[in-house]
Parts: sequence; C-alpha cells; structure tokens
Amino acid sequence: MAESDRIRRVRVRGVAFWSPQLPGWEFAARALRGEAALQAPPSLRPSPALLAPTERRRAPDTVALALEVASRACTSAGIEPSSLPSVFACSYGDLAISDYMAATLAENPQLVSPIRFHNSVHNAAAGYWSIGTGCGEAYTALSAAGGATFGAGLLEALVQVECDARPVLLVAYDSEARGPLATVLDSRGLLAAALVLAPADDPCGGVSLGWRLGAGSAATPPRSAAARALQGNAMSGCATLFEALALDAPASVSLSLQPELQLEVEVQPVT
Repeated sequence: MAESDRIRRVRVRGVAFWSPQLPGWEFAARALRGEAALQAPPSLRPSPALLAPTERRRAPDTVALALEVASRACTSAGIEPSSLPSVFACSYGDLAISDYMAATLAENPQLVSPIRFHNSVHNAAAGYWSIGTGCGEAYTALSAAGGATFGAGLLEALVQVECDARPVLLVAYDSEARGPLATVLDSRGLLAAALVLAPADDPCGGVSLGWRLGAGSAATPPRSAAARALQGNAMSGCATLFEALALDAPASVSLSLQPELQLEVEVQPVT
C-alpha cells in the first residue's frame, strides 16, 4: 500500500457549532439528523463569555463566532483551553471590516478607527483567543482558501495531531460579505464550528476519524435541509462532516482541498 493510501486516524474529543438558526451543537445535531426544525433566524450573534463586556461589544462578528465555538469545544472535550495548540480557519477574514477599511481609506483615511484596524488582520480571532485563555501554545491562522478553507483547516489540524501526538483545537468560521465585496465574494449569514481532535489512542474520544488524501474534486453534498440552509455562508463546507458526526453511525465524506485533490474522511463511532 502506498503511503498516500494509508488511512490515518484521530479521535474527536470535543464538538461545537453555531449559526443563528442552529445556536449550539445539541440543537444543531438534531436538526442535521432531520429531527428538529430550523429555528427562525433571530437578529443576534454569539456572546462569548471569554470576553469582558466592553470587549464583547467591540469585537467583530468573526471574533465572537470563533471564541464562542472554541470555548464550547474545549468544554465538550474536558480540556483546559490554555493547553491546546490551535488552527483558526476563515475563508475571507472579516468582510464587514474589510469593507469599512476600504471605504474609509477611499473617502477619508484619517478617520480609520484604530480598533477596527487591529481587528482587520486575519489572525485577530486567534489573537483574542490566546490572550483571553492565557494560551502560550502555537496557533495557525489560515485564510484565503475560498470554499476549500474548512478542508484545508481540518487537514492542518489532522497533520498536527499526527506529527505531535497531542490534541489540537480546530476553529472554522465566516461572516457576511458587505458592500462591493458582496458582489465578488459570496458569503451570507454567520457560521462557526469547532473540533478538538486527539491522537487515535486517546481514551476519551467518542468518535474515530479516519482520513487520507484522494484524487478528485467532487465534495460530498449536504443531505439534510438544515445543512443545505447553511450553503450561503463561505464556511458551509463544514456541513457534511458535521452531518456525519451528528448521525452517530459510520459515514464517509469528501471535502474539497483544491482542483483534483480532496480530503476523504471516515466517521466511526467508538463504543
């Protein structure tokens, strides 16, 4: 068997999910299994307890999304957040701030807000996380992979688990495109998901993930109405894997990485 054909395995120790219609993994899992109807989308965003009230109000949507699911995934895993290296994946960064920055620079550069400026960098959420949790472990901030960003972030986290033989936090999130950017970058609504992945011999993981790279570009389509409803968001590539995790049954999904290359994942509950 060629090395590229060998299936590597990790355990899933923690899971988190958030969108306005699926605000939390417990509800999202039922909806992704077809057992619960979608909630009407309220006009809200998550309110991560990790941030102080003033910071919570100032933080952009991407930071609020990322910190909410990161905290919940660590709680689900029963692991102290400060002990985990992490991978933060966002397809386009904070598009609302990018739109604000471009418009302000074009109209009156002297009015650029310092707070919005420091939130405009693509690793802002990872920075807030490391400061808020006191985490000195390494983080990777991954962006600009378009619809393949979730697959790329998951692959990065899987490789880190394989190489370092320790748990890794994966956080994936995207917000809504605003202004002229919305005409060229398609992302609507808010969506975030997180996993704590651990080595295959971790005794606490309830789900085993087998993975390998494969040829092809046909990503697994979403099956449930809940997953299809997420397709307007740039991070919707995560939906099929979280559908499989929600089923609590063996399943296989393919995630796009680049033309003619995909990440093949096998989900196997551990009894």
